[in-house]
Amino acid sequence: MAKIKEIIAREILNSQGMPTVETTVLLQNNIAATASVPSGISVGSYEAYELRDKDPMRFNGMGVLHAINTVNTILAPKLVGMEVTKQQDIDKTMIELDGTQNKARLGANSILSISLAVAKAGAISTVTPLFLYLRQFLTTKSGALTIPLPLFNFLEGGKHGTQTTDFQEFHVVPASSKTFSESLLMGSAIYTALENVMKLNGLSTLVGDEGGFSPAVASNRDVLSLLSQAIEATNYRLGFDVFTGIDAASNSFYTNQQYRIHDKQSPLSSANLSAYYAELAKEFHILYLEDGLAEDDWAGWASLTQNLGQDLMVAGDDLITTNPYRLQIAIEKKAVSAVIVKPNQIGTVIECLAVVEVAHSAGLKVIVAHRAGETNDNFIADFAVGVAADYCKFGSLVRGERIAKYNRMLQIESQINALK
Repeated sequence: MAKIKEIIAREILNSQGMPTVETTVLLQNNIAATASVPSGISVGSYEAYELRDKDPMRFNGMGVLHAINTVNTILAPKLVGMEVTKQQDIDKTMIELDGTQNKARLGANSILSISLAVAKAGAISTVTPLFLYLRQFLTTKSGALTIPLPLFNFLEGGKHGTQTTDFQEFHVVPASSKTFSESLLMGSAIYTALENVMKLNGLSTLVGDEGGFSPAVASNRDVLSLLSQAIEATNYRLGFDVFTGIDAASNSFYTNQQYRIHDKQSPLSSANLSAYYAELAKEFHILYLEDGLAEDDWAGWASLTQNLGQDLMVAGDDLITTNPYRLQIAIEKKAVSAVIVKPNQIGTVIECLAVVEVAHSAGLKVIVAHRAGETNDNFIADFAVGVAADYCKFGSLVRGERIAKYNRMLQIESQINALK
């Protein structure tokens, strides 16, 4: 038995230079584990609440000293002495202490920092790899261990980039026949080719928040064209070895029930924008479409999935925000064929696991994803393998906080291959 001896939180900086919470859980047997919490830039309205100080004299109001104090003086005293492997009990205790639907009292960042560190400490104390340790909390174990395929974010616009394009992310999507290692090799080759294409077109090769290039071009179609040119410059075949994907983050260009994008002179209805997605999908072999419509455009989502869901993954992020109630609505309305899962959108490991199980039982694809404001914590790599996710989103193939996740996934792949 390994009981919690001490919980200590501190303020650190994330990949954007903004404060976030890092928490260490120390056990009575002197085992310790540390976890840190990421933050989003493009944040859905229904995400759990992130506790910030709002003191303009520190980090423009983005400090987390209040969250640190919440961990150290409110949550820690209630959890010290609890058995670290009782993840359900620990998370439930924190949820009940908060007492709100969206962690508005104690903050999802405060709660999640402990929840993640507890899971890590539990895995260490039982001498179990974290990805295997997490599986035990699933009601239904999902067959053999597999490594999810990466969705590479190689081009960025919207809030993640220069905002000259409307869509937020443009992805390279490996074919399902590829292994993770093969996908990484492919991604590296295409990223290098893309950099050369950018230079040949006189475009800047500076990168956005998640490591993707952020070109100043006239339209979203132009970005997809750059990506297509890069793939053609390699030995990989677009539409066979590799496909493209879009995270439109359409909340950012949705006003008065209309969508406004650079590609079209007039505002678009949900149906018009969906038709444009279909056009782009055919031209550029798009396999993945995330947040194609706004978070409350339920009728539009249902129609979009009905019309395009057989040919590509229609994924909800801002639509669902890892929220079990939003997910249930999406299932009932048949609004998506895939769901994005981000632990900081809900606030505890156990709640996040529950969302994954509901999604799997409904036949939805699961994509475990990072945030724009990341840390070097690689928890989500283990989580993605543990829950048998179909895909993972860690960003581009540059920036240390992104590479930390890819490298951890390579370690897990080696471990799993050694067990075969």
